[in-house]
Amino acid sequence: MKRREFIRSSVAVAALAPHVLSGAEKPSAATPSPRAKKPREHKKGFMNGSFRSDPKNKQSVRERFQLLRDAGFAGIEIPGGLDQKEILAAQDATGLQMASVTISTHWTRPLSDPNPSVRQTGLEGLMQGLRDAKAYGATSVLLVPAVVTKQVSYADAYARSVAEITKAVPLAESLGVAIAIENVWNHFLLSPLEAVAYVDAFKSPMVRWHFDVGNVVDTGWPEQWARTLGRRIAKVHVKEYSRKLRDEKGPRAGFQVDLFDGDSDWPAVMAAFDDVGYSGWLITEQYRPPGRTDAEWFAHLSAKLDKIIAC
Repeated sequence: MKRREFIRSSVAVAALAPHVLSGAEKPSAATPSPRAKKPREHKKGFMNGSFRSDPKNKQSVRERFQLLRDAGFAGIEIPGGLDQKEILAAQDATGLQMASVTISTHWTRPLSDPNPSVRQTGLEGLMQGLRDAKAYGATSVLLVPAVVTKQVSYADAYARSVAEITKAVPLAESLGVAIAIENVWNHFLLSPLEAVAYVDAFKSPMVRWHFDVGNVVDTGWPEQWARTLGRRIAKVHVKEYSRKLRDEKGPRAGFQVDLFDGDSDWPAVMAAFDDVGYSGWLITEQYRPPGRTDAEWFAHLSAKLDKIIAC
């Protein structure tokens, strides 16, 4: 995508925004629809990156999986590129499912890097993540598509990431594993309307969205994002954010709050998921305060997720 084409497409997104939404995805000023009568079917997952290993008591993959299973979690999200045999053995032994696979190269080797060889390594990481997900039984991989910096312009990040992801789409389609784009603090895809346009540009059901609730709260409202993204949502990250802590201690401090103690309106968020038909994984990536044992913390998070599902 050339810069001139990018600019034209951005103008088109703004002009045609009402038309990229359809059916249940249309935002409404009305009160969210009432909760469906039947119980929600969301499965509880945990993001492995939130796990704190004790260097004095290092746990095996199987032991870690069992701790989560004992706490009531159904699945886990792990990075790609690990030992497949070890992961599969731990899954078989504990019954823990694979909720998602995170692409291990997307921060260190972003698809937006100016260096083609760096982008190639990032693409290979995406391909490996897709293969790992298929082996583990996961239906999507989490991808940070690009990182905008002072040295990497927004337009270049957009064009490069689209070009590289397009190369991986045939593999994703053949494996039946979706490439799920995540909204993170990478200065890229800053609105839900742009997120919709980006995903739809690939014209493939295997390019979707990994929606992080907590990451939106700093600048917006998660329930609005959920309704706009609609059925493009493949997976959901659950974490909290406090604007009060942000204002007092800085942006990153906003995450240092327990679920329900921040500014996420969980009943509204869950109502939005109901309205767009999302009943998939809720994967917690919640801040963990110091001083809590693994078993205690996982049980706490599991109970919090139960409460969110019941909102």
